[in-house]
Amino acid sequence: MPMSSRAPLNIFYEEPDSDRWARFDRYPRRMVRWVLRGPKQPGGTMRVYINLCMGFDRLGVPYRVNDYAHIRNNPHELACIIGQPHVLSKIPQETPILFGTSIYNHPSDDPDLLQRRPIRRVLVPSDWVQRMFSAVWPGAISVWPSGIDTDRWSPSRRANKDVDVLIYDKLTRHRARYVRTIIEPLTAELRRRRLSFKILRYGFYREESLHDLSRRSRAMVYLSHHETQGLAAQQMLAADVPLFAWDAGGLWKDPKYAPHLVRFGPVTSVPYWDERCGMKFTGRGDLLRMFDRFWFGVEAGMYAPREMIVERFTLEDQAKAYVALVDRYGSGVDGI
Repeated sequence: MPMSSRAPLNIFYEEPDSDRWARFDRYPRRMVRWVLRGPKQPGGTMRVYINLCMGFDRLGVPYRVNDYAHIRNNPHELACIIGQPHVLSKIPQETPILFGTSIYNHPSDDPDLLQRRPIRRVLVPSDWVQRMFSAVWPGAISVWPSGIDTDRWSPSRRANKDVDVLIYDKLTRHRARYVRTIIEPLTAELRRRRLSFKILRYGFYREESLHDLSRRSRAMVYLSHHETQGLAAQQMLAADVPLFAWDAGGLWKDPKYAPHLVRFGPVTSVPYWDERCGMKFTGRGDLLRMFDRFWFGVEAGMYAPREMIVERFTLEDQAKAYVALVDRYGSGVDGI
């Protein structure tokens, strides 16, 4: 069946925006934020939703967005809740749901959800997250990663890039320790080699800045404790920028859950990876040795990171994969 002949998908996505100090104060606060900061910067969860809709548009897949009136009048149609979890309260109790991937950080936030609601399938971005969620919701989890806009994130034609190494700093826990043991030795080595570098800190930049640096950078050092998919890393890979990725493995370290509620491992900072992407290191002990090997590969042109992204993560391919999940679980035949 042609994609354009399908019944429209019922897509739902909303960012939480609650009142803080007084009833309805979220509306003036939203306006003030826009005046002070400009248009809302899409975070990772919103980017998943935006990229999926872009994929639908390219394929001609019809869909509705946040049409709560329609789903109330047609409660037995499938509701595709991309996120976030508070949207569940706006959907009729009897409505079947495809849930994810911008949802809970861990199922312990709502362990009985699958007993209360007809959740046909829960979607998560990568294999390690599937294993973690399956401990609470066994047999209910499928992996579906977001697509990447490979047209926007494409190789630069600049002959001379002015940033040898971009350092992407997403060190959020024990930050002082890792600045001392990773960032400081790394920047000292870059200075010793007379390589230019910039540091981009997570939470303190807009996506446009990362995009600009993707055109100017020869390589990126990626510092993150763990990632469910790693959209920023994949955007840079799509721009053909190889990564030197810190991948310490070990246990999941989200302080809201671990270790007092959840002990799970191993995790990874780069769940989608092959040798074309660059090289990884585990910590202070192999940092400089592995960087030497990585930089040799950069100068020798050994890496082809865009190939991996184009093979597996185009907007069109991941939109098709999502539609396939709708077809499989929307009827309830393979549902849970």
